[in-house]
Amino acid sequence: MTTSGQIHIARGTRDLCVQTRYANRHGLIAGATGTGKSVSLMLLAEEFSKAGVPVFLADVKGDLAGLSQPAVLGDKLRNRLKLLGIEHSWKPGANPVVFWDIYGKNGHPLRTTISEMGPILLARLMELNEVQSGVLNVVFRVADEEGLLLIDLPDLRAMLNYVSENAKAISAEYGLVSSTSIAAVQRALLGLEDVGAREFFGEPAFQLQDFFGIDPNGRGVINIMSAEQLIMKPKLYSSFLLWLLSELFEQLPEVGDLDKPRLVFFFDEAHLLFDDAPPSLIQRVEQVVRLIRSKGVGVYFCSQNPDDVPGDILGQLGHRIQHALRAFTPRDQKAVKTAAETFVANPGLDVVKAITELNVGEALASFLEEGGRPAMVERAWILTPGCRIGAITPEERAAVRAAGPIGHKYDEAIDRESAYEILKQRAEPQPEATADAGTQPAGGGWSLNWPWSKPQAPAPAPPPVPTPRPRATTTRSAPAPKPRQPAAPRASNRQGVGEAFAKSVARTVGNQLGRQLLRGILGAITRK
Repeated sequence: MTTSGQIHIARGTRDLCVQTRYANRHGLIAGATGTGKSVSLMLLAEEFSKAGVPVFLADVKGDLAGLSQPAVLGDKLRNRLKLLGIEHSWKPGANPVVFWDIYGKNGHPLRTTISEMGPILLARLMELNEVQSGVLNVVFRVADEEGLLLIDLPDLRAMLNYVSENAKAISAEYGLVSSTSIAAVQRALLGLEDVGAREFFGEPAFQLQDFFGIDPNGRGVINIMSAEQLIMKPKLYSSFLLWLLSELFEQLPEVGDLDKPRLVFFFDEAHLLFDDAPPSLIQRVEQVVRLIRSKGVGVYFCSQNPDDVPGDILGQLGHRIQHALRAFTPRDQKAVKTAAETFVANPGLDVVKAITELNVGEALASFLEEGGRPAMVERAWILTPGCRIGAITPEERAAVRAAGPIGHKYDEAIDRESAYEILKQRAEPQPEATADAGTQPAGGGWSLNWPWSKPQAPAPAPPPVPTPRPRATTTRSAPAPKPRQPAAPRASNRQGVGEAFAKSVARTVGNQLGRQLLRGILGAITRK
């Protein structure tokens, strides 16, 4: 139930509410399997939608799709409503929902480009070591210098081959790039294709503004990403959500504290985000979580145990819903103690004991009160959403998708000229220049000049963006790049960091990859 400025979440000795002006202070939903976490998540998503706040969440089991359908009043639900004392005020209803799917089967395709993902997240996705990650970073830098767009996996493979063929000259500029490390990255790229990443990288790339929909009734659109298949590939799942989070941080302007968030982002199975993550990445996630609040985004983590979330990040989460935990093992007992310590103590409640005694649908809850202060923990029953609690049929999903506002915007993949095509053209034999055409520049006929190979040549004008064309159905093989000429001395004409950055930005302004040098706060780790 939503009233002005607050949404009702649970009912105990009193109604427990989240004030919308503090909803961007983030939150946590935790509890053992089967204790009601999914229902709490659905209730929060539904209530935020009623308050006019768009929502994004990942559906790892397929049951969250029920948000798109009204509930059916049965005996079990009727008894639940009677227990809560809301049998007369509760009404069933569907929510405005848009389905998304990386694989394009259960929703609109979600794609990004290699450049937008950036080397850091790609390295994590490909499970590269420090040396191999450095090589990948060099590949991205070379592509930036050459003005080559890295859109899909064939583009990245072509750039790896190019760097390999020109390793001597590139090593002189950026440090040693060994053939062994390049080969390791190439093998990791094959593994990336094996986990289904080919469908994820490409165009048309997802536009973030499509997450901020408001329906004609003023309700926020609930964006549900189908993750039943994706969750079986944890690295791809977590890297994708990290990329989304970084895109939100990068693109949204500072707005301070609003009356309600601009977007609420639910991160289900949060432990996958932090498993085997390097300390630098965890530190960056902590920074994003701390700062994205001022951009009007609330981040809510969902996991089985509170200690799945690092302590520094856990301390940033102002809203807590803790379902039952089972203290059967030493780890479980530690998790119970950790969960109890995260709440503001209530003199009338033994939190440690209560956590192990909670019924299904019952929780310990604490939300921010006036002034942003956390309230004392209370034991309460989570309210029941008006949507269906459970999966939907393929026909129902298809009907929701067809009636949504996205239409066919992302359905047809396109393949415009990028690194693969340009390098392939360079590798092809070039006709001899005529007298009228002038003398061919040194360097084997390359269409673009390396900054160190021809210092006196003026920078070429940015090439026009070609008209997108349908993606070919056949698999592209990486071209065999033509080796370039030995590097010439650059003397006093050496580019400074600022100059290189300015030129690179100028090359990309006006196209969809204008943000490729600003790949998100997470992608900037190695350059800080």
